[in-house]
Amino acid sequence: MKDEETEEYLNEAVERFWEAVPTVWDRVRNHLRSTATSQLKISVGQFHILRYIRRGNNTVGQLANTRQISRSAVSQSVELLVEKGYVCRQERSEDRRYVKLELTDKGTELLNIVYAENRKWIMNKLSGLTPEELSCMLQGLEPMKKAFL
Repeated sequence: MKDEETEEYLNEAVERFWEAVPTVWDRVRNHLRSTATSQLKISVGQFHILRYIRRGNNTVGQLANTRQISRSAVSQSVELLVEKGYVCRQERSEDRRYVKLELTDKGTELLNIVYAENRKWIMNKLSGLTPEELSCMLQGLEPMKKAFL
């Protein structure tokens, strides 16, 4: 009996997952895209490169692997970010082929603006929920994170 009940819960969870997660993520991503492209004048791809550099992916090769795009595509985006003053290149004196990418203060500030704007937008969306609904959401996010991460 327990296995059938678990199976029912699993099926319902999968259905609700597909109803909620892709739609929510699409809206978050669209808002992020809008903030990055219209307000800050960078592409979504450039935004992701800035994010990954902040997380420690400091070379074109690492960024290409992480983003699953070609090195040349990453190099083009990085070049534009360098020209805009968001990223700088650091060559190693012992190996000039190795170029470490770092965010400039301007790049860090840009990411902080995007994150703050997106956080404010999400908080505004969630502000219509009751404390009980927010509590349920928080309780539901932890098991989902545990299952997928």
